[in-house]
Amino acid sequence: MSGSAAPRFVVAPPQWSAEEYPTLPGSPAKLKHSVRRRVAYCLVAILVGLTGGLGNGLVVANLQAIQGQLGLTTVEAAWLPAVYYMFNMTANLLVFKFRQQFGLRLFAELGLGIYAALAVLHVFVHTFEISLLVRAASGLTAAAATSLGSLYMIQVLPRQKVFSAFIVGMSLSSMAVPLAWVLSPWLVDVSPWPSLYAFEAGLALCCLAAVMLFKLPVGMQVHVFERLDFVTFLLVAPAIALLCAVLVQGVNVWWFDTPWLAWALAGSLLLFALAAVVEWSRQTPLIRLRWLLHPSTLGFALGALVMRFMVSEQSYGAVGLLRMLGMQSDQLQPLYGVILVGMVLGTTLSALLFARERVLWMILISIALISVGGWIDWNSTSLVRPHDFFFSQFLMSVAAALFIGPILISGMVQAISKGYDHIITFVVLFSVTQSLGGVLGPALLGTYQAQRTELYLQAIAAEMPASSAQVAQRLQSQQQAYARVLTDPALQKQAGNAQLAQIVKREAGVRAYNDVFLLIGLMTFSFLGYAVLRQAWLYYQAKVHPIITRTFVYKKIHT
Repeated sequence: MSGSAAPRFVVAPPQWSAEEYPTLPGSPAKLKHSVRRRVAYCLVAILVGLTGGLGNGLVVANLQAIQGQLGLTTVEAAWLPAVYYMFNMTANLLVFKFRQQFGLRLFAELGLGIYAALAVLHVFVHTFEISLLVRAASGLTAAAATSLGSLYMIQVLPRQKVFSAFIVGMSLSSMAVPLAWVLSPWLVDVSPWPSLYAFEAGLALCCLAAVMLFKLPVGMQVHVFERLDFVTFLLVAPAIALLCAVLVQGVNVWWFDTPWLAWALAGSLLLFALAAVVEWSRQTPLIRLRWLLHPSTLGFALGALVMRFMVSEQSYGAVGLLRMLGMQSDQLQPLYGVILVGMVLGTTLSALLFARERVLWMILISIALISVGGWIDWNSTSLVRPHDFFFSQFLMSVAAALFIGPILISGMVQAISKGYDHIITFVVLFSVTQSLGGVLGPALLGTYQAQRTELYLQAIAAEMPASSAQVAQRLQSQQQAYARVLTDPALQKQAGNAQLAQIVKREAGVRAYNDVFLLIGLMTFSFLGYAVLRQAWLYYQAKVHPIITRTFVYKKIHT
Protein backbone atom coordinates (compact mmCIF):
# COMPACT_ATOMS: atom_id res chain seq x y z
CA MET A 1 0.00 0.00 0.00
CA SER A 2 1.39 3.32 -1.03
CA GLY A 3 2.52 5.49 1.78
CA SER A 4 1.69 2.91 4.49
CA ALA A 5 3.58 0.35 6.49
CA ALA A 6 3.77 -3.31 5.56
CA PRO A 7 0.44 -5.03 6.27
CA ARG A 8 0.03 -7.06 9.47
CA PHE A 9 -1.48 -10.39 8.51
CA VAL A 10 -4.28 -11.86 10.59
CA VAL A 11 -3.33 -15.31 9.33
CA ALA A 12 -0.16 -16.14 7.44
CA PRO A 13 -1.18 -16.41 3.75
CA PRO A 14 -0.48 -19.57 1.75
CA GLN A 15 2.35 -19.69 -0.76
CA TRP A 16 0.46 -18.59 -3.84
CA SER A 17 1.93 -18.41 -7.31
CA ALA A 18 1.96 -15.12 -9.20
CA GLU A 19 -1.21 -16.13 -11.08
CA GLU A 20 -3.02 -17.16 -7.90
CA TYR A 21 -2.13 -14.14 -5.77
CA PRO A 22 -5.18 -12.09 -4.68
CA THR A 23 -5.63 -8.74 -6.38
CA LEU A 24 -6.37 -6.96 -3.08
CA PRO A 25 -6.39 -7.83 0.62
CA GLY A 26 -9.79 -9.29 1.36
CA SER A 27 -10.18 -10.76 -2.13
CA PRO A 28 -9.97 -14.53 -2.65
CA ALA A 29 -7.06 -16.15 -4.39
CA LYS A 30 -7.51 -16.81 -8.12
CA LEU A 31 -7.07 -20.58 -8.21
CA LYS A 32 -7.49 -22.93 -11.14
CA HIS A 33 -10.89 -24.65 -10.99
CA SER A 34 -12.49 -27.48 -12.88
CA VAL A 35 -15.27 -26.74 -15.35
CA ARG A 36 -17.84 -28.16 -12.91
CA ARG A 37 -16.55 -25.89 -10.15
CA ARG A 38 -16.67 -22.86 -12.43
CA VAL A 39 -20.28 -23.61 -13.35
CA ALA A 40 -21.15 -23.91 -9.64
CA TYR A 41 -19.44 -20.59 -8.87
CA CYS A 42 -21.32 -18.95 -11.76
CA LEU A 43 -24.68 -20.18 -10.46
CA VAL A 44 -23.85 -19.05 -6.92
CA ALA A 45 -22.82 -15.62 -8.26
CA ILE A 46 -26.14 -15.24 -10.07
CA LEU A 47 -28.16 -16.42 -7.07
CA VAL A 48 -26.37 -14.20 -4.55
CA GLY A 49 -26.19 -11.18 -6.86
CA LEU A 50 -29.89 -11.28 -7.70
CA THR A 51 -30.94 -11.91 -4.10
CA GLY A 52 -29.06 -8.77 -3.04
CA GLY A 53 -31.56 -6.56 -4.86
CA LEU A 54 -34.57 -8.83 -5.27
CA GLY A 55 -35.94 -8.40 -1.75
CA ASN A 56 -36.13 -4.61 -2.07
CA GLY A 57 -37.41 -4.96 -5.63
CA LEU A 58 -40.32 -7.12 -4.45
CA VAL A 59 -41.21 -4.53 -1.81
CA VAL A 60 -41.14 -1.64 -4.28
CA ALA A 61 -43.19 -3.58 -6.85
CA ASN A 62 -45.83 -4.51 -4.27
CA LEU A 63 -45.69 -1.50 -1.94
CA GLN A 64 -49.39 -0.76 -2.35
CA ALA A 65 -50.31 -4.35 -1.45
CA ILE A 66 -48.03 -4.23 1.61
CA GLN A 67 -49.59 -0.94 2.64
CA GLY A 68 -53.07 -2.41 2.39
CA GLN A 69 -52.25 -5.66 4.18
CA LEU A 70 -50.48 -4.00 7.12
CA GLY A 71 -52.91 -1.08 7.24
CA LEU A 72 -50.21 1.55 6.71
CA THR A 73 -50.44 5.14 5.60
CA THR A 74 -48.50 6.35 2.57
CA VAL A 75 -45.85 7.87 4.83
CA GLU A 76 -45.46 4.65 6.86
CA ALA A 77 -45.19 2.52 3.71
CA ALA A 78 -42.46 4.79 2.33
CA TRP A 79 -40.25 3.93 5.32
CA LEU A 80 -39.81 0.36 4.02
CA PRO A 81 -37.61 1.19 0.99
CA ALA A 82 -36.10 4.10 2.94
CA VAL A 83 -34.77 1.78 5.66
CA TYR A 84 -33.28 -0.47 2.99
CA TYR A 85 -31.30 2.42 1.48
CA MET A 86 -30.21 3.66 4.91
CA PHE A 87 -28.62 0.36 5.90
CA ASN A 88 -27.32 -0.45 2.43
CA MET A 89 -25.32 2.78 2.15
CA THR A 90 -23.99 2.67 5.71
CA ALA A 91 -22.96 -0.99 5.43
CA ASN A 92 -20.53 -0.08 2.64
CA LEU A 93 -18.57 2.01 5.15
CA LEU A 94 -17.39 -1.14 6.93
CA VAL A 95 -17.92 -4.03 4.53
CA PHE A 96 -14.64 -3.48 2.64
CA LYS A 97 -12.50 -3.32 5.77
CA PHE A 98 -14.42 -6.19 7.34
CA ARG A 99 -13.66 -8.37 4.34
CA GLN A 100 -9.98 -7.33 4.49
CA GLN A 101 -9.61 -8.34 8.13
CA PHE A 102 -12.15 -11.12 8.62
CA GLY A 103 -12.98 -12.17 5.07
CA LEU A 104 -16.13 -11.37 3.11
CA ARG A 105 -17.36 -14.94 3.55
CA LEU A 106 -17.86 -14.43 7.29
CA PHE A 107 -19.70 -11.16 6.73
CA ALA A 108 -21.90 -12.76 4.08
CA GLU A 109 -22.73 -15.77 6.26
CA LEU A 110 -23.60 -13.53 9.22
CA GLY A 111 -25.63 -11.12 7.08
CA LEU A 112 -27.44 -13.86 5.18
CA GLY A 113 -28.14 -15.75 8.40
CA ILE A 114 -29.74 -12.74 10.10
CA TYR A 115 -31.64 -11.83 6.92
CA ALA A 116 -32.96 -15.39 6.52
CA ALA A 117 -34.00 -15.61 10.18
CA LEU A 118 -35.93 -12.33 10.04
CA ALA A 119 -37.50 -13.21 6.68
CA VAL A 120 -38.69 -16.57 8.05
CA LEU A 121 -40.07 -14.80 11.12
CA HIS A 122 -41.90 -12.37 8.82
CA VAL A 123 -43.72 -15.29 7.18
CA PHE A 124 -45.50 -15.91 10.48
CA VAL A 125 -45.52 -12.43 12.05
CA HIS A 126 -47.01 -9.74 9.79
CA THR A 127 -46.25 -6.50 11.60
CA PHE A 128 -44.84 -3.19 10.48
CA GLU A 129 -41.95 -3.42 12.96
CA ILE A 130 -40.84 -6.82 11.63
CA SER A 131 -41.09 -5.48 8.07
CA LEU A 132 -38.70 -2.65 8.96
CA LEU A 133 -36.23 -5.10 10.53
CA VAL A 134 -36.34 -7.32 7.42
CA ARG A 135 -35.70 -4.32 5.17
CA ALA A 136 -32.78 -3.27 7.36
CA ALA A 137 -31.29 -6.77 7.19
CA SER A 138 -31.91 -6.81 3.44
CA GLY A 139 -29.96 -3.57 3.03
CA LEU A 140 -27.04 -4.90 5.07
CA THR A 141 -27.03 -8.17 3.17
CA ALA A 142 -27.26 -6.46 -0.23
CA ALA A 143 -24.01 -4.59 0.45
CA ALA A 144 -22.19 -7.89 0.95
CA ALA A 145 -24.16 -9.79 -1.70
CA THR A 146 -23.15 -7.37 -4.48
CA SER A 147 -19.44 -7.77 -3.67
CA LEU A 148 -19.86 -11.49 -3.11
CA GLY A 149 -21.54 -11.98 -6.49
CA SER A 150 -18.64 -10.18 -8.18
CA LEU A 151 -16.00 -12.25 -6.36
CA TYR A 152 -17.75 -15.49 -7.29
CA MET A 153 -18.03 -14.38 -10.93
CA ILE A 154 -14.32 -13.50 -11.01
CA GLN A 155 -13.56 -17.13 -10.15
CA VAL A 156 -15.46 -18.22 -13.27
CA LEU A 157 -13.51 -16.36 -15.98
CA PRO A 158 -9.75 -16.29 -16.69
CA ARG A 159 -7.60 -13.70 -14.93
CA GLN A 160 -7.29 -11.53 -18.05
CA LYS A 161 -11.11 -11.23 -18.07
CA VAL A 162 -11.33 -10.00 -14.49
CA PHE A 163 -12.86 -6.64 -15.47
CA SER A 164 -15.57 -8.33 -17.56
CA ALA A 165 -16.39 -10.69 -14.69
CA PHE A 166 -16.52 -7.75 -12.30
CA ILE A 167 -18.96 -5.88 -14.55
CA VAL A 168 -21.29 -8.88 -14.77
CA GLY A 169 -21.16 -9.49 -11.02
CA MET A 170 -21.89 -5.86 -10.13
CA SER A 171 -24.78 -5.66 -12.61
CA LEU A 172 -26.69 -8.61 -11.17
CA SER A 173 -28.24 -6.62 -8.32
CA SER A 174 -29.54 -4.04 -10.81
CA MET A 175 -31.23 -6.78 -12.83
CA ALA A 176 -33.07 -7.88 -9.70
CA VAL A 177 -35.41 -4.86 -9.77
CA PRO A 178 -37.08 -5.58 -13.16
CA LEU A 179 -36.96 -9.30 -12.34
CA ALA A 180 -38.99 -8.59 -9.18
CA TRP A 181 -41.68 -6.87 -11.25
CA VAL A 182 -41.73 -9.80 -13.68
CA LEU A 183 -42.09 -12.39 -10.91
CA SER A 184 -44.50 -10.55 -8.59
CA PRO A 185 -47.80 -11.15 -10.48
CA TRP A 186 -47.08 -14.87 -10.75
CA LEU A 187 -46.20 -15.16 -7.08
CA VAL A 188 -49.31 -13.30 -5.97
CA ASP A 189 -51.56 -15.30 -8.32
CA VAL A 190 -50.25 -18.64 -7.07
CA SER A 191 -51.09 -17.99 -3.43
CA PRO A 192 -52.00 -15.11 -1.12
CA TRP A 193 -49.71 -12.16 -0.51
CA PRO A 194 -47.65 -13.77 2.33
CA SER A 195 -46.14 -16.05 -0.33
CA LEU A 196 -43.83 -13.16 -1.22
CA TYR A 197 -42.47 -13.21 2.31
CA ALA A 198 -41.89 -16.96 1.99
CA PHE A 199 -40.22 -16.47 -1.39
CA GLU A 200 -37.84 -13.87 0.06
CA ALA A 201 -37.05 -16.12 3.01
CA GLY A 202 -36.43 -19.07 0.68
CA LEU A 203 -34.00 -17.04 -1.42
CA ALA A 204 -32.06 -15.97 1.67
CA LEU A 205 -31.83 -19.58 2.90
CA CYS A 206 -30.73 -20.81 -0.55
CA CYS A 207 -28.01 -18.15 -0.67
CA LEU A 208 -26.82 -19.06 2.81
CA ALA A 209 -26.62 -22.73 1.84
CA ALA A 210 -24.85 -21.99 -1.45
CA VAL A 211 -22.25 -19.71 0.15
CA MET A 212 -21.49 -22.26 2.87
CA LEU A 213 -21.38 -25.19 0.42
CA PHE A 214 -19.31 -23.57 -2.34
CA LYS A 215 -16.85 -21.49 -0.38
CA LEU A 216 -14.55 -18.98 -2.05
CA PRO A 217 -10.81 -19.66 -1.94
CA VAL A 218 -8.96 -18.26 1.06
CA GLY A 219 -7.78 -14.69 0.64
CA MET A 220 -5.28 -12.39 2.30
CA GLN A 221 -6.47 -11.11 5.69
CA VAL A 222 -4.73 -8.09 7.21
CA HIS A 223 -5.33 -5.92 10.28
CA VAL A 224 -7.02 -2.72 9.08
CA PHE A 225 -9.60 -1.69 11.69
CA GLU A 226 -8.84 1.18 14.06
CA ARG A 227 -10.90 2.50 16.97
CA LEU A 228 -11.64 5.80 15.24
CA ASP A 229 -13.18 3.87 12.31
CA PHE A 230 -16.14 3.08 14.54
CA VAL A 231 -16.38 6.69 15.71
CA THR A 232 -16.62 7.78 12.07
CA PHE A 233 -19.16 5.06 11.38
CA LEU A 234 -21.32 6.11 14.35
CA LEU A 235 -21.35 9.66 12.98
CA VAL A 236 -21.80 8.96 9.26
CA ALA A 237 -24.40 6.17 9.60
CA PRO A 238 -27.09 8.32 11.28
CA ALA A 239 -26.17 11.21 8.97
CA ILE A 240 -26.93 9.07 5.92
CA ALA A 241 -30.10 7.73 7.56
CA LEU A 242 -31.40 11.24 8.26
CA LEU A 243 -30.60 12.36 4.72
CA CYS A 244 -32.42 9.35 3.25
CA ALA A 245 -35.43 10.05 5.48
CA VAL A 246 -35.61 13.64 4.21
CA LEU A 247 -35.34 12.65 0.54
CA VAL A 248 -37.82 9.76 0.75
CA GLN A 249 -40.49 11.51 2.84
CA GLY A 250 -40.11 15.04 1.48
CA VAL A 251 -42.64 14.52 -1.30
CA ASN A 252 -45.08 12.60 0.92
CA VAL A 253 -45.27 15.09 3.79
CA TRP A 254 -44.19 18.01 1.56
CA TRP A 255 -40.94 19.85 2.05
CA PHE A 256 -42.15 23.13 3.55
CA ASP A 257 -45.04 21.81 5.61
CA THR A 258 -43.16 19.47 7.98
CA PRO A 259 -40.67 20.97 10.49
CA TRP A 260 -38.96 17.67 11.28
CA LEU A 261 -37.55 17.54 7.74
CA ALA A 262 -35.54 20.70 8.43
CA TRP A 263 -34.31 19.36 11.77
CA ALA A 264 -33.35 16.04 10.18
CA LEU A 265 -31.45 17.77 7.37
CA ALA A 266 -29.65 20.04 9.85
CA GLY A 267 -28.75 17.05 12.00
CA SER A 268 -27.44 15.19 8.97
CA LEU A 269 -25.19 18.08 7.95
CA LEU A 270 -23.91 18.47 11.52
CA LEU A 271 -23.03 14.78 11.81
CA PHE A 272 -21.29 14.84 8.42
CA ALA A 273 -19.28 17.88 9.58
CA LEU A 274 -18.24 16.16 12.82
CA ALA A 275 -17.18 13.05 10.88
CA ALA A 276 -15.13 15.23 8.54
CA VAL A 277 -13.34 16.82 11.53
CA VAL A 278 -12.49 13.37 12.89
CA GLU A 279 -11.27 12.04 9.53
CA TRP A 280 -9.29 15.12 8.49
CA SER A 281 -6.84 14.82 11.38
CA ARG A 282 -6.27 11.05 11.11
CA GLN A 283 -3.12 9.57 9.65
CA THR A 284 -4.97 6.54 8.23
CA PRO A 285 -8.58 7.73 7.84
CA LEU A 286 -11.51 5.54 6.97
CA ILE A 287 -12.55 8.09 4.31
CA ARG A 288 -9.74 10.03 2.64
CA LEU A 289 -11.26 13.48 2.47
CA ARG A 290 -8.31 15.15 0.73
CA TRP A 291 -8.61 12.79 -2.21
CA LEU A 292 -12.40 12.93 -2.04
CA LEU A 293 -12.32 16.74 -2.33
CA HIS A 294 -9.91 16.72 -5.28
CA PRO A 295 -11.51 18.29 -8.40
CA SER A 296 -11.11 15.10 -10.44
CA THR A 297 -12.78 12.99 -7.73
CA LEU A 298 -15.60 15.51 -7.31
CA GLY A 299 -16.08 15.52 -11.08
CA PHE A 300 -16.32 11.73 -11.09
CA ALA A 301 -18.83 11.77 -8.22
CA LEU A 302 -20.97 14.42 -9.90
CA GLY A 303 -20.95 12.52 -13.20
CA ALA A 304 -21.92 9.23 -11.53
CA LEU A 305 -24.69 10.96 -9.55
CA VAL A 306 -26.09 12.72 -12.63
CA MET A 307 -26.06 9.48 -14.64
CA ARG A 308 -27.96 7.66 -11.89
CA PHE A 309 -30.37 10.58 -11.58
CA MET A 310 -31.13 10.54 -15.31
CA VAL A 311 -31.83 6.80 -15.28
CA SER A 312 -34.56 7.57 -12.70
CA GLU A 313 -36.77 8.47 -15.67
CA GLN A 314 -37.28 4.73 -16.04
CA SER A 315 -38.29 3.92 -12.47
CA TYR A 316 -40.24 7.12 -11.83
CA GLY A 317 -41.25 8.69 -15.15
CA ALA A 318 -42.64 5.98 -17.45
CA VAL A 319 -43.76 3.63 -14.70
CA GLY A 320 -45.17 6.48 -12.61
CA LEU A 321 -47.26 7.69 -15.54
CA LEU A 322 -48.61 4.22 -16.24
CA ARG A 323 -49.48 3.60 -12.60
CA MET A 324 -51.23 6.97 -12.43
CA LEU A 325 -53.31 5.82 -15.40
CA GLY A 326 -54.35 2.72 -13.45
CA MET A 327 -51.92 0.10 -14.73
CA GLN A 328 -51.39 -2.76 -12.25
CA SER A 329 -48.41 -5.06 -11.74
CA ASP A 330 -49.65 -7.72 -14.15
CA GLN A 331 -50.12 -5.11 -16.88
CA LEU A 332 -46.60 -3.73 -16.28
CA GLN A 333 -45.07 -7.22 -16.38
CA PRO A 334 -44.34 -7.20 -20.17
CA LEU A 335 -42.72 -3.75 -19.91
CA TYR A 336 -40.40 -4.91 -17.16
CA GLY A 337 -39.65 -8.02 -19.20
CA VAL A 338 -38.38 -5.73 -21.97
CA ILE A 339 -36.40 -3.72 -19.40
CA LEU A 340 -34.82 -6.92 -18.08
CA VAL A 341 -33.82 -8.01 -21.60
CA GLY A 342 -32.31 -4.57 -22.19
CA MET A 343 -30.26 -4.76 -18.99
CA VAL A 344 -28.98 -8.23 -19.88
CA LEU A 345 -28.00 -6.99 -23.34
CA GLY A 346 -26.36 -3.86 -21.95
CA THR A 347 -24.40 -5.87 -19.37
CA THR A 348 -23.28 -8.33 -22.05
CA LEU A 349 -22.11 -5.55 -24.36
CA SER A 350 -20.36 -3.79 -21.48
CA ALA A 351 -18.50 -6.96 -20.47
CA LEU A 352 -17.53 -7.90 -24.05
CA LEU A 353 -16.53 -4.44 -25.27
CA PHE A 354 -14.89 -3.08 -22.14
CA ALA A 355 -11.40 -1.67 -22.57
CA ARG A 356 -9.67 1.27 -20.92
CA GLU A 357 -9.62 3.24 -24.18
CA ARG A 358 -13.37 2.64 -24.76
CA VAL A 359 -14.65 3.85 -21.38
CA LEU A 360 -15.43 7.37 -22.57
CA TRP A 361 -17.23 6.20 -25.70
CA MET A 362 -19.35 3.72 -23.75
CA ILE A 363 -20.41 6.45 -21.33
CA LEU A 364 -21.20 8.87 -24.16
CA ILE A 365 -23.30 6.22 -25.91
CA SER A 366 -25.18 5.62 -22.65
CA ILE A 367 -25.98 9.33 -22.27
CA ALA A 368 -27.13 9.49 -25.90
CA LEU A 369 -29.44 6.49 -25.42
CA ILE A 370 -30.97 8.03 -22.29
CA SER A 371 -31.53 11.28 -24.18
CA VAL A 372 -33.25 9.49 -27.06
CA GLY A 373 -35.43 7.51 -24.65
CA GLY A 374 -36.54 10.70 -22.86
CA TRP A 375 -37.44 12.42 -26.13
CA ILE A 376 -39.44 9.40 -27.33
CA ASP A 377 -41.56 9.41 -24.15
CA TRP A 378 -42.31 13.13 -24.51
CA ASN A 379 -45.81 14.07 -25.70
CA SER A 380 -47.44 11.02 -24.11
CA THR A 381 -51.21 11.06 -23.70
CA SER A 382 -53.68 9.46 -21.32
CA LEU A 383 -54.20 6.74 -23.94
CA VAL A 384 -50.66 5.34 -23.66
CA ARG A 385 -50.23 1.78 -22.51
CA PRO A 386 -47.14 -0.25 -21.48
CA HIS A 387 -46.38 -1.39 -25.04
CA ASP A 388 -45.96 2.28 -26.07
CA PHE A 389 -42.88 2.47 -23.83
CA PHE A 390 -41.18 -0.75 -24.97
CA PHE A 391 -38.61 0.86 -27.27
CA SER A 392 -37.77 3.89 -25.11
CA GLN A 393 -37.38 1.86 -21.93
CA PHE A 394 -35.35 -0.76 -23.76
CA LEU A 395 -32.90 2.00 -24.74
CA MET A 396 -32.90 3.28 -21.16
CA SER A 397 -32.15 -0.14 -19.69
CA VAL A 398 -29.35 -0.80 -22.18
CA ALA A 399 -27.85 2.58 -21.28
CA ALA A 400 -28.16 1.96 -17.51
CA ALA A 401 -26.31 -1.35 -17.79
CA LEU A 402 -23.76 -0.05 -20.29
CA PHE A 403 -22.39 2.82 -18.21
CA ILE A 404 -22.28 1.26 -14.74
CA GLY A 405 -19.35 -1.09 -15.39
CA PRO A 406 -17.00 1.32 -17.18
CA ILE A 407 -17.58 4.18 -14.76
CA LEU A 408 -17.09 1.86 -11.77
CA ILE A 409 -13.85 0.34 -13.05
CA SER A 410 -12.40 3.65 -14.23
CA GLY A 411 -13.01 5.13 -10.78
CA MET A 412 -11.56 2.10 -9.02
CA VAL A 413 -8.42 2.20 -11.17
CA GLN A 414 -8.06 5.88 -10.31
CA ALA A 415 -8.37 5.05 -6.60
CA ILE A 416 -5.86 2.17 -6.79
CA SER A 417 -3.35 4.48 -8.50
CA LYS A 418 -3.40 6.58 -5.32
CA GLY A 419 -2.98 3.53 -3.11
CA TYR A 420 -5.01 0.53 -1.99
CA ASP A 421 -6.00 2.45 1.14
CA HIS A 422 -8.06 4.77 -1.09
CA ILE A 423 -10.38 1.97 -2.25
CA ILE A 424 -12.68 2.15 0.78
CA THR A 425 -13.24 5.84 0.03
CA PHE A 426 -14.08 5.03 -3.57
CA VAL A 427 -16.43 2.18 -2.59
CA VAL A 428 -18.32 4.49 -0.24
CA LEU A 429 -18.33 7.28 -2.82
CA PHE A 430 -19.67 5.09 -5.61
CA SER A 431 -22.31 3.34 -3.49
CA VAL A 432 -23.52 6.67 -2.09
CA THR A 433 -23.77 8.29 -5.55
CA GLN A 434 -25.74 5.34 -6.93
CA SER A 435 -28.03 4.82 -3.93
CA LEU A 436 -28.44 8.54 -3.32
CA GLY A 437 -29.12 9.10 -7.02
CA GLY A 438 -31.78 6.40 -6.87
CA VAL A 439 -33.47 8.21 -3.95
CA LEU A 440 -32.79 11.75 -5.17
CA GLY A 441 -34.29 11.12 -8.61
CA PRO A 442 -37.83 10.23 -7.47
CA ALA A 443 -37.67 12.94 -4.77
CA LEU A 444 -36.82 15.82 -7.12
CA LEU A 445 -38.76 14.54 -10.11
CA GLY A 446 -41.76 13.82 -7.88
CA THR A 447 -41.62 17.36 -6.51
CA TYR A 448 -41.37 18.81 -10.01
CA GLN A 449 -44.23 16.64 -11.25
CA ALA A 450 -46.47 17.62 -8.32
CA GLN A 451 -45.87 21.34 -8.88
CA ARG A 452 -46.47 21.08 -12.62
CA THR A 453 -49.66 19.12 -11.97
CA GLU A 454 -51.02 21.93 -9.79
CA LEU A 455 -50.17 24.52 -12.44
CA TYR A 456 -51.91 22.51 -15.15
CA LEU A 457 -54.94 21.98 -12.92
CA GLN A 458 -55.27 25.73 -12.49
CA ALA A 459 -54.75 26.31 -16.21
CA ILE A 460 -57.37 23.72 -17.24
CA ALA A 461 -59.83 25.01 -14.63
CA ALA A 462 -59.41 28.54 -16.01
CA GLU A 463 -60.27 27.25 -19.49
CA MET A 464 -63.41 25.46 -18.22
CA PRO A 465 -65.85 28.09 -16.90
CA ALA A 466 -69.17 26.79 -15.65
CA SER A 467 -70.95 28.93 -18.25
CA SER A 468 -69.25 27.13 -21.14
CA ALA A 469 -71.60 25.09 -23.32
CA GLN A 470 -68.97 22.37 -23.79
CA VAL A 471 -68.51 22.02 -20.03
CA ALA A 472 -72.26 21.82 -19.49
CA GLN A 473 -72.57 19.18 -22.21
CA ARG A 474 -69.74 17.14 -20.70
CA LEU A 475 -71.29 17.34 -17.24
CA GLN A 476 -74.62 16.23 -18.63
CA SER A 477 -73.07 13.20 -20.33
CA GLN A 478 -71.25 12.33 -17.09
CA GLN A 479 -74.51 12.56 -15.14
CA GLN A 480 -76.33 10.38 -17.64
CA ALA A 481 -73.69 7.71 -17.21
CA TYR A 482 -74.76 7.40 -13.55
CA ALA A 483 -78.49 7.50 -14.27
CA ARG A 484 -78.77 3.71 -14.28
CA VAL A 485 -77.32 3.33 -10.79
CA LEU A 486 -78.40 6.63 -9.15
CA THR A 487 -82.02 7.82 -9.24
CA ASP A 488 -81.51 11.02 -7.27
CA PRO A 489 -80.65 13.92 -9.68
CA ALA A 490 -78.57 15.63 -6.99
CA LEU A 491 -76.43 12.53 -6.53
CA GLN A 492 -76.12 12.18 -10.31
CA LYS A 493 -74.83 15.74 -10.56
CA GLN A 494 -72.40 15.22 -7.68
CA ALA A 495 -71.02 12.01 -9.20
CA GLY A 496 -70.74 13.63 -12.64
CA ASN A 497 -68.81 16.58 -11.23
CA ALA A 498 -66.47 14.25 -9.33
CA GLN A 499 -65.87 12.17 -12.46
CA LEU A 500 -65.06 15.25 -14.52
CA ALA A 501 -62.69 16.52 -11.81
CA GLN A 502 -60.92 13.17 -11.84
CA ILE A 503 -60.49 13.35 -15.63
CA VAL A 504 -59.10 16.87 -15.37
CA LYS A 505 -56.63 15.76 -12.70
CA ARG A 506 -55.55 12.83 -14.87
CA GLU A 507 -54.91 15.05 -17.89
CA ALA A 508 -52.98 17.53 -15.74
CA GLY A 509 -50.88 14.68 -14.40
CA VAL A 510 -50.11 13.43 -17.91
CA ARG A 511 -48.96 16.90 -18.96
CA ALA A 512 -46.79 17.10 -15.84
CA TYR A 513 -45.16 13.76 -16.64
CA ASN A 514 -44.47 15.05 -20.15
CA ASP A 515 -42.62 17.93 -18.53
CA VAL A 516 -40.59 15.37 -16.56
CA PHE A 517 -39.68 13.57 -19.79
CA LEU A 518 -38.74 16.88 -21.38
CA LEU A 519 -36.60 17.82 -18.38
CA ILE A 520 -34.74 14.52 -18.49
CA GLY A 521 -34.21 14.90 -22.24
CA LEU A 522 -32.83 18.41 -21.86
CA MET A 523 -30.56 17.33 -18.99
CA THR A 524 -29.11 14.40 -20.89
CA PHE A 525 -28.67 16.44 -24.07
CA SER A 526 -26.87 19.18 -22.11
CA PHE A 527 -24.74 16.63 -20.26
CA LEU A 528 -23.84 14.94 -23.54
CA GLY A 529 -22.89 18.26 -25.10
CA TYR A 530 -20.73 19.15 -22.10
CA ALA A 531 -18.97 15.77 -22.18
CA VAL A 532 -18.25 16.04 -25.92
CA LEU A 533 -16.95 19.61 -25.64
CA ARG A 534 -14.80 18.74 -22.63
CA GLN A 535 -13.27 15.78 -24.43
CA ALA A 536 -12.62 17.92 -27.50
CA TRP A 537 -10.85 20.48 -25.30
CA LEU A 538 -8.72 17.79 -23.64
CA TYR A 539 -7.83 16.42 -27.08
CA TYR A 540 -6.86 19.93 -28.18
CA GLN A 541 -4.64 20.41 -25.13
CA ALA A 542 -3.00 17.00 -25.55
CA LYS A 543 -2.52 17.02 -29.35
CA VAL A 544 -2.87 20.45 -30.93
CA HIS A 545 -1.87 22.87 -28.16
CA PRO A 546 1.61 21.34 -27.49
CA ILE A 547 2.43 21.54 -31.22
CA ILE A 548 1.50 25.24 -31.34
CA THR A 549 3.48 25.90 -28.16
CA ARG A 550 6.59 24.09 -29.44
CA THR A 551 6.42 25.94 -32.76
CA PHE A 552 6.10 29.31 -31.01
CA VAL A 553 9.05 28.57 -28.71
CA TYR A 554 11.17 27.32 -31.64
CA LYS A 555 10.59 30.52 -33.65
CA LYS A 556 11.29 32.71 -30.60
CA ILE A 557 14.61 30.98 -29.87
CA HIS A 558 15.84 31.18 -33.48
CA THR A 559 14.94 34.84 -33.98
